Formats: sequence, C-alpha cells, structure tokens
Amino acid sequence: MHRLYKQIYLTIIASLLLVVLFGGMMWRFAPHPSPDQQGFELVGEIIAPALPPADADDATQQRTLDRVHDRLKIDLALFDKDRRLIAAAGGRLPTPSRRETGGWIIGRGGPAWAIRLPDDRWLVARTRVRRWHPLLGFIAFLGGIALAVAVCAYPLVRRLTRRLERLQAGVEQLGAGDLAARVSVEGRDEVAMLAESFNRAATRIEDLVGQHKLLLANASHELRTPLSRIRLGVELLKGAADPKRKADLERDIAELDALIDEILLSSRLDAARGLDRREEIDLLALAAEEASRYEHCTVTGEPVTVCGDRSLLRRMVRNLIENAERHGATPIEVDVRSDGTRASMTVSDRGPGVPRDDRERVFTPFFRRPGSDHGSGAGLGLTLVRQIAHRHGGEARWVGTTERPSTIRVVLPIRAAPVGRAEMPRPL
Repeated sequence: MHRLYKQIYLTIIASLLLVVLFGGMMWRFAPHPSPDQQGFELVGEIIAPALPPADADDATQQRTLDRVHDRLKIDLALFDKDRRLIAAAGGRLPTPSRRETGGWIIGRGGPAWAIRLPDDRWLVARTRVRRWHPLLGFIAFLGGIALAVAVCAYPLVRRLTRRLERLQAGVEQLGAGDLAARVSVEGRDEVAMLAESFNRAATRIEDLVGQHKLLLANASHELRTPLSRIRLGVELLKGAADPKRKADLERDIAELDALIDEILLSSRLDAARGLDRREEIDLLALAAEEASRYEHCTVTGEPVTVCGDRSLLRRMVRNLIENAERHGATPIEVDVRSDGTRASMTVSDRGPGVPRDDRERVFTPFFRRPGSDHGSGAGLGLTLVRQIAHRHGGEARWVGTTERPSTIRVVLPIRAAPVGRAEMPRPL
C-alpha cells in the first residue's frame, strides 16, 4: 500500500464510496415519495370528484378552483384535453405540452406538477414554497461528487507535488555546483525511491569529484619526485656518462611511465560503463603465469573459469603480488577457490599487515601509512585492484587474520556481469 499509484487509486475509490454512502443514507432516511408528490397526488384525488364535469360552464369550474385554492393555499390551473386554459387560481402556471404524461413540468414561475384527470382534463398545481426541479437536484448531486473527490484527492496530490518541488530544488542546487545538496526522503513510494536515488547519485558524484581532486593532487606530488630525479640525472650526465646513473635514470623513467599508465587506467575504469572485451579465463592458470615472474611466490587451489577482460585481470593479479612483495614479506602465497557461484583469489604474505582502521584506506589512491618509506611505490596498485574487481562484478577486501595479518581476497562472480554495468559486489 506504499506504492504511489495505489494511494491515488484508493483515494479516488474511497471518495466515491463516501459519496455513495452519503447518497444511500439520504435515500434511506429521506421521505419517499416526497411531500410535494404526496401533496399533488392528494390534490388530484380530492379535486377530481369535486370538479364539475367537463361540459360545465367555465364560471362553475372557476369557483371550484378558487375554493380549493383558498383551502390548500396552492396555485391551480385547469386545462381541457386540448390544453386550453379553463380556470386558474393563484399564480401563473405552465401549460402541459401534448407529450406530457404527468409529473413535473417547467415553465414561467418555476416547476409545477401536472395531473391528468380521468376525463382527459389537466390540473396543474404548485406549492407556494419554491422547490428545485429534480434535474437541478441531480446536477447538484453530481457537483457534490466532484467536490468530494476534489477535497479528498487534494491533500495527497499536494503532498506529492510538494515533494517533487523539493526534489526539483535539490536537482537545481546540485546542477549549480553544490555537491553537498541532498533532499529529504519521505514515505516509501516511488517519489521516496527517486529521492533516495538522487541522494545516492549526489553522494557518488561528490565522492568521484573528491577522488579525482585527490588523485590530481597526489599525482602531481608523486610525479614531481621522479621528474626531479630525472632532471638531476640529466644534469649529471652532461659531465660524465656514469653507467650507474644511467641505470637510475632509466629506472626513474620506467617508474614515471608506470605511474602515468596507472593513472590513465584508473581514469578509464572510472569513466567506462562496461568491459571492452569478454572471454572465458582460467583464473588459476592466470595467477600461475603471473606468479612465475616472482621468485618466492606459490600458487595453490583449483581451476576456476571466470568471464572478463584478460588484460585487466592479469593486471589485478600482478598488482596484488607486487603489493605483497613490496610492502609485505616473502613467501607469497596465492590461493584460488570456487564455491559454485563465485571465484575467490586470496593473496597473503608473511608481513605484519595493516591496522584495522587502515584496511579500507589502503585501497584509496596514493595511500601512505604514517612513517612508511616506500617512495612513490604507494600509488594506485590496490586502487586498480578494487576497480578491476568492481568492473567484473566482484569485490576486493583486506581479510587479514591473526595467523595471516597481511591477506587480501578478491571475489568474482563465475557468471558474466551484465553488459553495460558491473554487478553489485556481494559481501565476503
């Protein structure tokens, strides 16, 4: 019952039910037939025997109508079968048409009641109290229905439009550059869901903008160090061609090139909506290929086939092993398992790990623990690991335990993620 269309529909139905109930109560408790109808029928029953016959002179019939008019205090008019006025008492009354069969008729002075006598004469009567014609009553009844529907539907419609107006103001505020703009969530209908979606989108936009600002600030700082070393090396090479300095210079250039490559890949993963390539990949074989490049790295587990981009998954495995080698302690162990629906790859080493408060922060760009001394190595390695996992519909988390404090696990779905978007990661 919290869906918006149900609320509108039930409001209209409830309004109509109230109108029907009110009309039924009026019909039940109102006198039936009405006093006018009873009165006119009574007049017809009384006057019919008392009226002179149809062949009586007009003066006799006029005296009879005057006597009844004085007694009942109603307007009367008598017409012959050809609708010719014979006698009248009181106010002016309408003439029955040739199509009349009896009942209410409308004319100058308001509605009146026409009674057809047994000898085909017509008696028209009207009370002195002005009454509405039944047609006007029917129109008023329909107007009451419209008013009831309008009154009952207005609060709901106004509440809906007021929430939409606030949502519009929030969108305009966000579009004007206020990334902290949020709207209040009221109810549990479609408008509330739209407000929640807007708040999530605004939070995501604010986080992305903040991350990109942080990425640019950190990138400029990280790039400045190898550039300074390259500049110094170039100056020193002018005087002497020292092989060691050449090697250092080449290493700095490679480090700078790798950092730029990581920044570009991270930006591409943020901007892309899906994977460029999809193929079936044996995750265990891929991990074994990458582990063979390192001296103290072993791979265990079972073959698990996942669907994804081979180059991205290879980069993910490589970054995990390099992170363990650079910031942990050998030996490094890679384990690949499957639970039937998900593939998990765990990379652990003998290092001390990170404090619990830093287990999420290690996946942020250029995270550096206080007191660490790893140069520019604290770049985008684990950030790319999580981005690649998300792009494949999975997740990457630090899952260190007391026995193995330095452990990272990546979970990927065995089935392919929907084209165009990554699946929501499942909890580890």
